[in-house]
Amino acid sequence: MTNKQVFIVDTTLRDGEQTAGVVFANKEKLRIARMLDELGVHQIEAGIPVMGGDEKEAIKQICKMGLKASIMGWNRAVISDIQHSIDCGCDAVAISISTSDIHIQEKLRTSREWVLESMMKACEFAKSQGVYVSVNAEDASRSDMDFLIQFAREAKKVGADRIRYCDTVGIMEPFIIYDRIKTLREAVDIDIEMHTHDDFGMATANALAGVKAGASHVGVTVNGLGERAGNSALEEVVMALKYLENIDLNFKTDKFHEVCEYVSRASGRFLPSWKSIVGSNMFAHESGIHGDGVLKNPKTYEVISPEEVGLARQIVIGKHSGTASIKAKFREFEIDMTEVQAAEVLARVRETAVQLKRPLFEKEIMYIYEELYGYPEH
Repeated sequence: MTNKQVFIVDTTLRDGEQTAGVVFANKEKLRIARMLDELGVHQIEAGIPVMGGDEKEAIKQICKMGLKASIMGWNRAVISDIQHSIDCGCDAVAISISTSDIHIQEKLRTSREWVLESMMKACEFAKSQGVYVSVNAEDASRSDMDFLIQFAREAKKVGADRIRYCDTVGIMEPFIIYDRIKTLREAVDIDIEMHTHDDFGMATANALAGVKAGASHVGVTVNGLGERAGNSALEEVVMALKYLENIDLNFKTDKFHEVCEYVSRASGRFLPSWKSIVGSNMFAHESGIHGDGVLKNPKTYEVISPEEVGLARQIVIGKHSGTASIKAKFREFEIDMTEVQAAEVLARVRETAVQLKRPLFEKEIMYIYEELYGYPEH
């Protein structure tokens, strides 16, 4: 494994909760924070302290939980916002301000100079309070590169610990993002965090491209929860770094399914069976060729083992099954079938699966066997 260090910044409790229609109860926020810490997440962006009320209370409680992870509060580039994060006990603050001209002119109705001045004042104040500072370049992917470099240089001058490169509207693709991050990294010696959105389905790919180009931090959410199409998914980034980039972060990945399932329920967003890494179909095999291969050696069709992410392998019996899967399934019932029997049962299975438009349950498979051969003797 390469010894390149990559830090995971989880923002499920901030950007994830900004998903339209999602609200976490305070108890859920605390439980999610504990789960993320147990997984091995390096920094938890716990919310927006300036909102006050339940939000501020939950962040205070998370800061008192004695977690190993750093706890970050999200702020505008406003000193009073940062004071709220300090009040909560956060050891890190994110200071967010737009850097693209479309945001500066249309949203903020101000100038680049004002943006730099506001960021620097906020950052100086935060550093005077002794906290870690991430300066977030909102809409960095639509920002003028020269201005973004200037922004990063000024942030470094006033003590910022890192820059968050935000692909706020998810318009990047890996080849462009690689070039941009490489350019920024070469121009300014400061840590860069990738914060990528999934509007074109490339959030995880863009995050990895950023790491390849020199970014040291990756912002993620559980299940890719987040505004619009969501963010890069924690479970995808960690497993892709391990298996595709040879960077093992030593996460307790066997807890992934449990954490993803919990966040799915807490957010009221169902976990699709086809979800990469943690979906139940990840290790479900129906096709005869696949089933046969996996039964002989799981590595023929599985890059990671199901146990590694908290799942179990399933051989699904249905229209596309083969005789090897049928025989394996019946061995689970302690029945050794002949090749002829397996072929006869398979024909019936396929016919039934087409009628029902789905795979068969174990009892249905057993009924077919009983219709053909009577009750098995044990």
